[in-house]
Amino acid sequence: MTASTFRPGSFDDKFALVCGGTSGIGAAIGEALAGLGASVTVTGATPSEVEATTEREGTRLARAAVLDVREAAAVKAFVSALPKLDVLVNCAGIIRRGDEHDPAVFEEVLEINLTGTMRVCTAARHLLAETKGCIVNTASMLSFVGGALVPGYSASKGGVAQLTKSLACAYAADGIRVNAIAPGWIATALTQPLQDEPTRSQAILARTPLGRWGQPEDVAGTAVFLCSPAAAFITGAIIPIDGGYLAA
Repeated sequence: MTASTFRPGSFDDKFALVCGGTSGIGAAIGEALAGLGASVTVTGATPSEVEATTEREGTRLARAAVLDVREAAAVKAFVSALPKLDVLVNCAGIIRRGDEHDPAVFEEVLEINLTGTMRVCTAARHLLAETKGCIVNTASMLSFVGGALVPGYSASKGGVAQLTKSLACAYAADGIRVNAIAPGWIATALTQPLQDEPTRSQAILARTPLGRWGQPEDVAGTAVFLCSPAAAFITGAIIPIDGGYLAA
């Protein structure tokens, strides 16, 4: 899909970092950028995630590495060691459905989803300023609506949306664009419990005008667009990719 939209080689000589790029939406974005010529580094939270990525058949990624976005020193050291950076995509995130009313769990979710995003953006700013690069953060449909079972996730994603707007203003003088994708119901491991629950899945599909679960590749196309010259005058935008769910 992405390759048919953008010319092969559209991202030649571009260096991209996709945090949380070992699975799900992040993996699809990383592979899409790599397929268009970018040299892509992805990170995962555990060695097993990274190992599975490097062994994935047909991967075009340049590198996969372990990075815990909760560790400020590790984030700063990792990003500073990159030789160049044109594109940063923040996809690292967790959800603890049903447990997030516990303040300790709530705090853990925000620490990764929101503060982790801020840590990586801050660490990458100087490199992106050198290339006039761009950032794509991962917000959510729950940036706009509440989630009774996921107050931490909803709060973190609302925060990512506002962080994106704030950094778009702050980083504009450096020539850095900052936008966010806001996925809806996408078929990933994160939503597998809901996919496996017939009543819940049916309710989701009934409200989704396009009538299906989204695929990670559906999100990747929009992320690549935001990283491309076609989006040169777009910054501070939060783009829903939800099959029409929010409009229904």
